[in-house]
Amino acid sequence: MYRNLNADLIVQTCRATQERIAEQFVNSGLSKIAAEILTVSEQAAGLAAWLARPHLPLRALAGIGIATIFIIIISVAMSVKVQMTFSSIGEFLQGLDAAINEVVFIGIAAFFFVTLETRLKRRRALNAIRELRALAHIIDMHQLTKDPERITGTPITGTEAAKRPQNPAELIRYLDNCGDLLALISKISALYVQDFDDPVTLAAVNEIENLTSGLSRKIWQKIMIFDRILAPATARPAA
Repeated sequence: MYRNLNADLIVQTCRATQERIAEQFVNSGLSKIAAEILTVSEQAAGLAAWLARPHLPLRALAGIGIATIFIIIISVAMSVKVQMTFSSIGEFLQGLDAAINEVVFIGIAAFFFVTLETRLKRRRALNAIRELRALAHIIDMHQLTKDPERITGTPITGTEAAKRPQNPAELIRYLDNCGDLLALISKISALYVQDFDDPVTLAAVNEIENLTSGLSRKIWQKIMIFDRILAPATARPAA
């Protein structure tokens, strides 16, 4: 029960996170990113299910292609009379080289048909993973300006004040939400390889996980700094 990622639960978590961010930071850029991640998670659930299912038309096409190759080989072999006598070693090597070339070409054609389904699925998965990578970098752009200098700088007033965190507590909440979104991106990417065994796609997912983990470490370093800033303000004098 707990050995596989549940796409529906990931979508529910993305929706709950988006609603929380939209409530805490109304009309903020981060809330719009959270809404985009929710949309991507819904699409990812469908794509992951598609990747897990066998593509019967492509498999039928691959089978027809391979069968056609073997029929052609058998037809040619039956219509050609092969003489195994060679007048010199040069003729033997020339014939051997031609035979090897034919075998290589046949192998390439068979490989093309056998891997047709995997390559199609890989292309779609990599395109989806590319979108997740872009979202992770966009989140990083939003958290870059959320640093301790914001507290000592000139406060923002007007309508922008409602969108941007203004004190350490709000900045911690904002950065924590950024970390949650990065974690969700990592889990969404893992859906693509849960039932799709492809080394190239798996390597791309590992890159996403490394990227989101590295960005999360930067965020938690900032949160620790803000915790130290906030601690004296919340400390109570001893009785």
